[in-house]
Amino acid sequence: MPDAPVAADPKPAKTTFKRVLLKISGEALMGDQSYGLNPPTVERIAREVKSVHDLGVEICMVIGGGNIFRGLQGSAQGMERTTADYMGMLATVMNALAMQSALEGLGVFTRVISAIPMDQVCEPYIRRRAVRHLEKGRVCIFAAGTGNPYFTTDTAATLRASEMACQAIFMGKQVDGVYDKDPKLHADAKRFDRISYDEVLTKYLKVMDASAIALARDNRLPIIVFSLDEPGGFRGILAGEGTYTTVHP
Repeated sequence: MPDAPVAADPKPAKTTFKRVLLKISGEALMGDQSYGLNPPTVERIAREVKSVHDLGVEICMVIGGGNIFRGLQGSAQGMERTTADYMGMLATVMNALAMQSALEGLGVFTRVISAIPMDQVCEPYIRRRAVRHLEKGRVCIFAAGTGNPYFTTDTAATLRASEMACQAIFMGKQVDGVYDKDPKLHADAKRFDRISYDEVLTKYLKVMDASAIALARDNRLPIIVFSLDEPGGFRGILAGEGTYTTVHP
């Protein structure tokens, strides 16, 4: 069954955000499949991004690669960790190119910027050039993580958001915020409206990995966790609506 389209909003919403980073997992692109890319799902997420871009918000993105290959899983199966991580980085480039194609099909100019140089496929990461793309209204998709093994795309997202001077990181997940336990397994799970970085770390809550949370805390960069499965959710939060959790200083 195809994903529902994002409903059009006749009234332009107002937002205080000028520049944000959207982080999504590679699994978010699978739809109801068990592996790979589901084109209708990729297009639905692209429409979500376009709806926010239409508000005048500058958007950069980081997409994981777990729908194709995850370095930790490869390492757990006996593969050398560095090699497995590089394979995972290449998977993120594939996802970024798919999202670029979907966004440009909607008329949104997009640049894929890779931490690993591959000039025939995408641009190399140069911070000042990436900032200029954002200023010109282009969506920048940062691929290949940080370009180094042993770092997750969560850490890459926090690093790029800090370098781009983003005002917040939006974490698109399958749940509508941060809970004290898995809401899919526990009916009494409690959702937090606001929670501090230190609480996330001490309570071992699954928002981002510890390195990413520490980096966000050091740069006082808010993290907004919301459900990517809710149509219009990304735009709604920017307009001050919807259900989400803010991880704050």
